[in-house]
Amino acid sequence: MMNISAKMVKELRDKTGAGMMDCKKVLQESKGDVNEAIEMLRKKGLASANKKSQRVAAEGIIECYIHTGAKIGVMLELNCETDFVARRTEFQTLARDIAMQIAASPNVEYISVAKIPENIVDAEKRIETGREDLTNKPSAVKDKIVAGRIEKRLKELSLLDQPFIKQSEITIEDLIKKNIALIGENIQVRRFEKFIVGGGIEKKSNNFADEVAEILQNK
Repeated sequence: MMNISAKMVKELRDKTGAGMMDCKKVLQESKGDVNEAIEMLRKKGLASANKKSQRVAAEGIIECYIHTGAKIGVMLELNCETDFVARRTEFQTLARDIAMQIAASPNVEYISVAKIPENIVDAEKRIETGREDLTNKPSAVKDKIVAGRIEKRLKELSLLDQPFIKQSEITIEDLIKKNIALIGENIQVRRFEKFIVGGGIEKKSNNFADEVAEILQNK
C-alpha cells in the first residue's frame, strides 16, 4: 500500500472538505493521484460537505443523554436546515452519539478550538511556558515545544477534535461531515451543557486526627 503523507491528506481535505480518513483512503486507492481522489470523493458525495457547511442551519433538536448511574448528564442542541431532516433517524442517532461523546470526554468544554476564549488560550500558554523542563531550552526549541503542547491541550478541550468513541480513527468533525454528505444538509453543533452530580459544590473534607483532638479538648 502506498505511503500517503499527512501533507497530501491535508491538501485534499482543504480542496474537498472531506474527512481525513476518507481523504487518506481515496489517496491510497488512487495511488496518490489527487484528481482521481477528488473524483472518487465526489462520487461518494463527500466532497460537497464543506460547501453545505456554510449554509444556515436553524432547525434541529435538543438531545438529552443521561449516563448509566445517573451521575452524568448532557444536553445538546444539534442544528440542521429543515425540520424534515431533524426528524430523520440518522440525524437523531448522530445527536445521541455526540451527546454520549461529550459525556465520555471529561476535558471537553468547547465546541471547537476556534470557540475557546482568548483568555483561556493565554492562560494555557503561560502554564506551558513556565514549566520547569523548558527552563534551559534554547528559545527556538522552547517556542516549538510550547506551540505543540498548546495545540494538543486546545484539542483536548475541543469537541470536534475528539476521536469518535465508536470509531476512533475519525474525529467528531469527520463524523458530522459524513452525515452532512449522507443527509444533504448542513449540520452544526450549536451548544451543549454537561451536568455532573455534585459539580460546583465545595465538599467539606474532614480530618480524622483534627476531629479527635477537638473532642479531647472539649472533655
